Amino acid sequence: MTFKEQFFEGKIPFEEIDRYTSRWNFSDETCTLAQYLGLNDEEEDVWISQSDEALEALLKKERDAYRSCPVKALFTDMDGTLLDDHQQVSPENQAAIHAALDAGHIVVLTTGRALSSTLPFARQLGLDRKGGYVITFNGGLIYDCRQERAIYSRTLAPSCVRAVAAEARKAHIHFQAYEDGYVISEAMTPEFEVYTQRNIMPTKIVDDIPAYLTTEIPKLLLIDLNDHEKLEGFRRRVLEMFPGQVDSLFSNPQYLEVIPAGVSKGDALRRLALFLNIPPENTVAVGDSENDLSLLEAAHIGAAMSNSLPRLKEAADFVTAADHNHSGFAEVIEKYLLTRDA
Repeated sequence: MTFKEQFFEGKIPFEEIDRYTSRWNFSDETCTLAQYLGLNDEEEDVWISQSDEALEALLKKERDAYRSCPVKALFTDMDGTLLDDHQQVSPENQAAIHAALDAGHIVVLTTGRALSSTLPFARQLGLDRKGGYVITFNGGLIYDCRQERAIYSRTLAPSCVRAVAAEARKAHIHFQAYEDGYVISEAMTPEFEVYTQRNIMPTKIVDDIPAYLTTEIPKLLLIDLNDHEKLEGFRRRVLEMFPGQVDSLFSNPQYLEVIPAGVSKGDALRRLALFLNIPPENTVAVGDSENDLSLLEAAHIGAAMSNSLPRLKEAADFVTAADHNHSGFAEVIEKYLLTRDA
């Protein structure tokens, strides 16, 4: 837990900020001190430009407001949840999102997709205004749509990328990476063709993905269109190869994600809610697949689509009556964000 999270929950006094700062100074953390402490831009600015005392006064004021916050934050998966089988957002779902934003709530597209594949939907839905955010790469990147900037990001170590790529080649499993808005493959495979038809993104074909990359990346995606068990076996090998360094999960039965350890949609929900001073009891999440489980568990209210995996329905507080092809998503906004006594 960050300093701010502990302070807001009354677990530590403000003076503990010195201990957290000292811990950051002697750590290998790549994030900024403000990110490590959990401070947002305004809080960081007050601390730098004024004093410790000014920051303490601001945090106490925010803590009081936090405990009676009327604003809610909705975190929604995209594929199989907000989007139908034709990758479209229904008029009913669009209207529900607009109503939530107009009421002052927060709406967050929360997806395994890349940022460049998610932003067109965010703009279509009017999330480039106050209250609009996206979480991409299954929690690896949190992005403020209105200010057009990343709030938080995590990446895979290059050594992990090289090793996973080598294993995928030996297993004859298609794998791809993401950099600078492009999705990158080593061949135009049937899997890559299917993926790029569903996700409109610029593409690159290169000889060797790890050798080509110039920056650290948020995830690798492995695809098998016909053999889920093969991906299951590969998942087990990767987790054995890199204990505590990577996590691996399915965004659907054909797509296996390899992401940094600790990254998840649920972790990103908690981070963004704290950044925005939204109390946990004011968070709602909706999804349909395995990679949405942490999201539903982290939210105060977890909703599953009627087309969800059985495991997700079991974990949910609410299951929609309609599926993703019939605007079931809108039921969640109506029930938990727009109903007066929700």
